[in-house]
Amino acid sequence: MKYDFAAIEKKWQTRWKEEKTFACSNQDTGKPKFYGLVEFPYPSGAGLHVGHPRPYTAMDVIARKKRMEGYNVLFPIGYDAFGLPTENFAIKNHVHPAAITKKNIENFTRQLHMLGYSFDWDRCVDTTDPGYYKWTQWIFLQLYKHGLAYKTTMPVNWCTSCKCVLANEEVVEGVCERCGAPVVRKEKSQWMLKITDYAQKLIDGLDTVDYIERVKTQQRNWIGRSTGAEVTFKATTGDDIVVFTTRADTIFGVTYMVISPEHRFVQDWRDKLQNWGQVAAYVEEAGRKSDFERTELAADKEKTGVELKGVRAVNPANGKEVPIFISDYVLASYGTGCVMGVPAHDGRDWAFAKKFGLPIIETAAGGNVQEAVYTTADTDRIVNSAQFDGMTVAQAKDAIVDWLEEKGVGRRQVNFKLRDWVFSRQRYWGEPIPMVWCERCGWTPLPEDQLPLLLPEVESYEPTDTGESPIAKMTDWVNTTCPCCGGPAKRETDTMPQWAGSSWYFLRYMDPHNSQELASKQALGYWGQVDWYNGGMEHTTLHLLYSRFWNNFLHDIGVIPHAEPYAKRTSHGMILGKNPHYVGNVDTEEEKQALIDKYGSQALRPSVKMSKSLGNVVNPDDVIRDYGADTMRLYIMFIGDFEKTATWSDESVKGCKKFLDRVWNLSEKLQAGAEYSAGNELAIHRCIKKVSADIEAMKFNTAIAALMALVNDFYSKGASKGDYRALLLMLSPFAPHMCEELWERNEYGGQVCLQPWPVYDEAKTVAATTQMAVQVGGKLKTNIVVPTGCDDQTVVDAALADPKIAKLAEGQTLVKSIVVKGRLVNLIFKPKG
Repeated sequence: MKYDFAAIEKKWQTRWKEEKTFACSNQDTGKPKFYGLVEFPYPSGAGLHVGHPRPYTAMDVIARKKRMEGYNVLFPIGYDAFGLPTENFAIKNHVHPAAITKKNIENFTRQLHMLGYSFDWDRCVDTTDPGYYKWTQWIFLQLYKHGLAYKTTMPVNWCTSCKCVLANEEVVEGVCERCGAPVVRKEKSQWMLKITDYAQKLIDGLDTVDYIERVKTQQRNWIGRSTGAEVTFKATTGDDIVVFTTRADTIFGVTYMVISPEHRFVQDWRDKLQNWGQVAAYVEEAGRKSDFERTELAADKEKTGVELKGVRAVNPANGKEVPIFISDYVLASYGTGCVMGVPAHDGRDWAFAKKFGLPIIETAAGGNVQEAVYTTADTDRIVNSAQFDGMTVAQAKDAIVDWLEEKGVGRRQVNFKLRDWVFSRQRYWGEPIPMVWCERCGWTPLPEDQLPLLLPEVESYEPTDTGESPIAKMTDWVNTTCPCCGGPAKRETDTMPQWAGSSWYFLRYMDPHNSQELASKQALGYWGQVDWYNGGMEHTTLHLLYSRFWNNFLHDIGVIPHAEPYAKRTSHGMILGKNPHYVGNVDTEEEKQALIDKYGSQALRPSVKMSKSLGNVVNPDDVIRDYGADTMRLYIMFIGDFEKTATWSDESVKGCKKFLDRVWNLSEKLQAGAEYSAGNELAIHRCIKKVSADIEAMKFNTAIAALMALVNDFYSKGASKGDYRALLLMLSPFAPHMCEELWERNEYGGQVCLQPWPVYDEAKTVAATTQMAVQVGGKLKTNIVVPTGCDDQTVVDAALADPKIAKLAEGQTLVKSIVVKGRLVNLIFKPKG
């Protein structure tokens, strides 16, 4: 009987689809619920890559096991289909983005079905469907009505070729990462979401959820809570220069100040500055750099800046005047746009002071600050700080803030690194923002009964030279009437970012066809939080933060019952491809050196991220064609530690196929009997315990290894139909198609995926007897078998009764025995006197 995986997989995929085997019901409240979630994919033209099956297969294994354990399982899928790549393809090929999206979704759906995932396809969502983005727009309106959406003018990175706003990370050395064209800074009016109002709540919420620690750390670092004080320095112009510092204990060591090149003071003080030409040139130069280049990328670069000659600042602690500089490492958008320089105890400030020949004054004893910066400890003693000298650093932090508050020049303050969310995109392929501009009424929300506000049909998707969305050219759509006064008005032409649709999709899955509300109270109440969300580490900052923000907000206004959307969040490692330029691929030293000279450090890595240019991309379609979906699923779970990176190996794929062949062939060698056979009962109970625990712990590779060991036992000892039944139950979440076929052929009844998960008996996971080594004088002599868990005397008696030991004991007296439980007994004799 041949294992025809292609025919078998097609058969069961068709049957599952037609019978809706994995559809769940909101009304099945008699069962405990389990909501397992994976990140819905962006349907690119390239289709699925092997990065998708790893998290999808993992959660499918968990979902299948949960169903077998009696849970009502919600395991949905959908498509995050708005986005720039589709729009760029549409521009290049003169095709509507909707047509491309439809085609790509069809291809993704085909591939996902081929892998046998137990998704509830009746709940599939598409963020570009007006029935879906109606509610994305509705959420935006609620944010606006509660004061959390506003429009403001801010500097952005503008690509002169792509004609669009770029993220900071997309600007490299002043040019566009995608096209290489110059990037300029523009002031643009942008919609913003006030996520900063939720900064503390987003930190506190992490204490209520089960996320892996590195994910919680990333969230906390991104929000960046810091406790300190706001201190007011007086400029010699009379202006207040306010800074935020976490180190008020160093204020007597301030020897200069820095403000951002964009700060309003620079223009306000223009007439007072003696070196305006130099200042203006620096401001222009700084404007060509992205925020990312000015801060993160510039951390180790030589510091630059220009002194504002003609204006100085007065230190409120000691009344001394200090110079003021502008420097591009200070951003107008972060904090107050002003910082105080304490070179003795801050590495960046020390480098700046050395560059510009500024004084360095220590405020905590312990180092030679003229030679190197000194990082203080809380127990160090304060110096050069008037009445605070002699205090510890820890004591001075509070005492100096108290003193500044008494003087009226400081106050305690909590700051966050988190910035408000820029929510505008000057592109076509996104959700229209349902706002109207009226000269009389200002910004006015579209009435909710007019949602969804549909995207208009446009002839060209090319961004405009002015930086407006292509929609701006559609005057028939743009021109409208004000919902408030009925006068002439214009629609907002910016669209929402791709993050919008993914910030609440997990809620829509609960009730995807509801046209009256985001989801019914009953559905939201029943499914509650996502029980387990697995996704990539690359999405554990922005997507996770934005979706938590929206969920918290919807909870606060009474729409949903839980503040935190995900009870548990895990992440998986990337699958790497073999490096074609690895030095281990060649033999001679000359060849190795040639690779290093050409590819640098990359030549020293045996595996690298998959890319078309390296020719190491693995297409799931090819693997399924050659080995079958079950082999693909099994291998992707067996490849290594789920949370760590792993390297794809074609040979290991073949090994997984051979294992499935062995399982298949075993079905023709079964012995009669519906119960576990005596010879396999111990191994089966142990395997059930191991596989059950390992799936919950996402240790899929060791679960599969246990199943492989069990199959080896069956081949060596023989297997009954009852033994084989247990194997199929445990293997079915990993290789569902083959297990369904074998289940049917062995006439076990029903479908394996709908059977109860096997249960182990703890007592039967322990062998009745244990083999122990017997040593005499520390040297191994024989082995004995004793009852498991027996007392030491029983072990010694059994050892003395062994023929080999009995012979050695002739004429000897036992003087000592040492028993190591379950492992060995050491007997020490001496000759009889």
